[in-house]
Amino acid sequence: MNLDLKGKTALVCGSTQGIGKASAIELALLGANVILLARNETSLKNALKELDVSQAQKHNYIAADFRMPNELKTKIEHFVDTNGAIHILVNNTGGPTSGLIQNAKLEEFQQAFNNHLICNHILVQSLMEGMIKEKYGRIINIISTSVKVPLKNLGVSNTIRAAVANWSKTFANELAPFGITVNNVLPGATLTGRLQTIIENNSKNKSKTIDEVQNEMMKEIPMGRFADASEVANAVAFLASPAAAYITGINVPVDGGRTGSL
Repeated sequence: MNLDLKGKTALVCGSTQGIGKASAIELALLGANVILLARNETSLKNALKELDVSQAQKHNYIAADFRMPNELKTKIEHFVDTNGAIHILVNNTGGPTSGLIQNAKLEEFQQAFNNHLICNHILVQSLMEGMIKEKYGRIINIISTSVKVPLKNLGVSNTIRAAVANWSKTFANELAPFGITVNNVLPGATLTGRLQTIIENNSKNKSKTIDEVQNEMMKEIPMGRFADASEVANAVAFLASPAAAYITGINVPVDGGRTGSL
């Protein structure tokens, strides 16, 4: 099975922590040149030091804020013009604030739509021409199992994630003739800062201890534990590889069996 990414360049969003960082590390281990993208330049420089360089990979970073889509567009287009094609795109950014949909403000939907769909779209449009010319393209979107079964107390997230999933499937069909694959990875409860925030919010809202909330969540997972970010990254890396050339337009849950549907 060919998992070799030597000579390929990957852009990984939200890559200074959590699943994004774990994905960047795994892609580098497979030989890819990795471009980190996040807001904080100091964090980007620190994360860059953790990437494997044993295969003469050349890593870099772009500091950009998804809250400013026009700035993102300018920066990514300049980077491509200066450095050449990017073969692998991992769309990933922090999820919307938790809460009931009935209490959600309009601006919460608007900001989440910009962060998750508009910025994804900007990146794909900026990179797909290079993927077509290079005859290699992998677009992987980190979204959520909520595209299959909506999650409690995540009203805005459930709404926006579904939009991204259908956007992704549409792009998969349009780009398939060029050999470019577009797939979604759906993490379940994963040991990241976002999970910790969700647990803390649930603890306050339900007047329960952190341990009680964690235990309740784990009881819903057949494997009885939370995922490590590296386990989600393994799915990302496989979909980015030559071995996954005929897999496109699918959702891949990495959730320990928690999602209540196929």
